[in-house]
Amino acid sequence: MLEKNLSPDHQHFVSIEDLLGDDHIGSGSETPIRKDAFSIGNEEKIELISRKFQDILHILGLDLQDPSIKDTPRRVAKMYVQETFAGLNPANKPSATLFDNTYKYNQMLVEKNITVQSTCEHHFVPIMGKAHVAYISSGKVIGLSKLNRIVDYYCRRPQVQERLSIQIAEELKRVLNTRDVAVIIDAEHLCVKSRGIKDQHSSTVTASYHGKFLNESTRHELMRFIDMK
Repeated sequence: MLEKNLSPDHQHFVSIEDLLGDDHIGSGSETPIRKDAFSIGNEEKIELISRKFQDILHILGLDLQDPSIKDTPRRVAKMYVQETFAGLNPANKPSATLFDNTYKYNQMLVEKNITVQSTCEHHFVPIMGKAHVAYISSGKVIGLSKLNRIVDYYCRRPQVQERLSIQIAEELKRVLNTRDVAVIIDAEHLCVKSRGIKDQHSSTVTASYHGKFLNESTRHELMRFIDMK
């Protein structure tokens, strides 16, 4: 993974390990979900999280009788279960509609600037940016909106950007039955911008290349498409 400095005076790439040090800890490419994660339903999860978050606000010293705050625990719980972390539940995985490639289009298809809104699993603060995905058909094509939905599904869980890139690529390979897939993500991490080093001018770039995209010439073609205005 590369950390891209966007300062006007320093447009270069540096190692993210140099920027984050020991704070940046990764694990496997699968999200670490417990086997019993779905033994209770969403409503029970919302109720339990609401109680726990109420405890957090109380420990912080906030007055939970205040009209502005008293409903915050349940609002947060509903947001976590129904929105922010809905991608943890496999029942929410988008179904993929495939079509025969009847027009024999055998070049790469690129969907660029897909919105990335995820959550850093180390500090539970936002990751925000853009994803560019590409594939070369092996006989089937996918509805364009499904590419966006696949990205969104894997964003809606606690993440590290490396894993997010890999998960999207692996799902596209599985759904499209092709190895010729590429995923590039360029995102800003609020754990870097709003705490710790508080660097306001950096973004993180990750890539997951497979099949023909391992060829340098194919990657160069992809980058030309991404850079097109």
